[in-house]
Amino acid sequence: MYSIAFLSHIDFNLYLFRLPVMIKLVEEGWKVYVICPKGRVSEKFKDFGIEHIEYNIDRKSLNPFKELKVINELYIVLKNLGVNILHTFNYKPNIYGTIAGRLVRVPIIINTIDGLGSLYIEKSIKSKMVRFIIELLSFFTSRLSDKVIVINPDDMMYLVKRKIIPEDKVVLIKSVGVDTDLFDPNKVDNSYIKRLKDNLQIGEDSVIMLMIARLLIHKGILEYLNLAKILKQKYDDKVEFLLVGDFDPGNPYNISKEVLQTYIDKRIIKFLGWRDDIKELLALCDIFILPSYREGIPRTLLEAASMGKPIITTNTIGCKEVVEDGKNGYLVPPKDIKALEKAIERLISDYDLRKNFGNYSREKAIREYDLKKIVTRYTDLYKSLLKL
Repeated sequence: MYSIAFLSHIDFNLYLFRLPVMIKLVEEGWKVYVICPKGRVSEKFKDFGIEHIEYNIDRKSLNPFKELKVINELYIVLKNLGVNILHTFNYKPNIYGTIAGRLVRVPIIINTIDGLGSLYIEKSIKSKMVRFIIELLSFFTSRLSDKVIVINPDDMMYLVKRKIIPEDKVVLIKSVGVDTDLFDPNKVDNSYIKRLKDNLQIGEDSVIMLMIARLLIHKGILEYLNLAKILKQKYDDKVEFLLVGDFDPGNPYNISKEVLQTYIDKRIIKFLGWRDDIKELLALCDIFILPSYREGIPRTLLEAASMGKPIITTNTIGCKEVVEDGKNGYLVPPKDIKALEKAIERLISDYDLRKNFGNYSREKAIREYDLKKIVTRYTDLYKSLLKL
């Protein structure tokens, strides 16, 4: 029996984005471990035959003594497990997991970079310093690992060009994929959608906009709120803006709760918070919007595409992978409210265009991002490295 450990600093990321790969491996007889801090979904892994092992890490810490303690804790965990493959995700787990894994002689180590993130958006001195340190450490650990997976071509080109990752080690697997069988516009409970619309007090003829994201400035939340303010003044009840998501605890780029509350109180947006009925909310909406500044490849865009929705997003790294401008939506410059407004207004007034864009979105999701294809890419990589 082969064994593999998935290492991250957040349980939810592994559960939401990597669970299908884990389930496939369990079905094929592998022993699968998840190594991550205890969180709101960490107990759920056992329902799929996956063993969760807890470790402690401070996502924001730069204290070298704390970091050495994390490496030591991972060393003990990995030494006891004796896995064939260690697959790590995100900066700190990539670095610390690779060091600990090599110390205990894990045969194969794979790192994944799910997008370069906020460090490559912010221009502050602190961000530049942290970015320099991360890149330096990634330079060394990528030479200790066997492969480094990157999920969009722009990030891959940057990392290779800067020689942070050796070209012969980088693997491009675009996105985490989307379950196009689950996120199928023809497989929705229409009675639930009707109740949802009634509960949200949305008029029968309203055009419904939806954004799903963590409530971070870098996701374009402020642009979405301001867009809603402008268009609600123009169209009143003919348009509705829904916002789904939650604050990211400890993240310095959360939007102000007071600012968000102002838009809620003035009925500019309907804020739904954290939701589990994402498929149904996507079925309800007419246009999906994500004005993000930079992404890996956001799953919300893939789910919206799979549900056959027209998409408005930014012409930036990660987002532009999902939208072909003028075919299944529009790409606008980041932070450009006017361009965002213009793009939305084209779709508000043209039902047939929305329908055509949505059909192309669905086709693109199936063709390029179907989950079964992505899962196979991962399992084939594991087997090739094990020479199976």
